[in-house]
Amino acid sequence: MTTENQTEKKNPTHTVFFLKDCGGDKPEWQKVGVGWEHKDGTGLNILVDSTGGQTPMTIRKNNPKE
Repeated sequence: MTTENQTEKKNPTHTVFFLKDCGGDKPEWQKVGVGWEHKDGTGLNILVDSTGGQTPMTIRKNNPKE
């Protein structure tokens, strides 16, 4: 029996695109990363390929202030 935490590898739930204006009617969609939806459904963890490596980011929904 083992006591170490084992995490299940999960496939990304979203794809991140950069929209490049090519001078035509529609922009070119370039895949730049992937994202995983949070369990609570209020945000994403994203991994973006940038120059020099991958940049991890977190996106959360805004909570309105009363």
